[in-house]
Amino acid sequence: MPIRPIVKYGDEVLHAPSRPVDRIDDLIHALFEDMVRTMYAAPGIGLAAPQIGVGLRVIVIDLSVGEDPKQLIRLVNPEIVEREGEQKHEEGCLSVPGYAGSPVRPARVVSSAAGALPCVERTECK
Repeated sequence: MPIRPIVKYGDEVLHAPSRPVDRIDDLIHALFEDMVRTMYAAPGIGLAAPQIGVGLRVIVIDLSVGEDPKQLIRLVNPEIVEREGEQKHEEGCLSVPGYAGSPVRPARVVSSAAGALPCVERTECK
């Protein structure tokens, strides 16, 4: 479970569409663990597989930055199925060091994705 290097803006993998994951196996579980370790080491609150050079639709999110294990979200093939409201906060990106912006984001989203287990689940975030 290594901490992987974070790919920087301009790298081809960040500009190409990510491939869907066909099945959740030991390789995907290992990828999740590497991503979580890398995200916490950065430190960050979210990381997508392309940010470590892997062109798959896999993401990890933890708004507590490791303080509350219950907040860690692991998603495979996520899709936003509902969005509501707007919010604007300053944020950065681990792949674009030194840059911060305040994009308009939904105040609430519901995503559909395969979780760390082989099932589809809906996740609501506010």
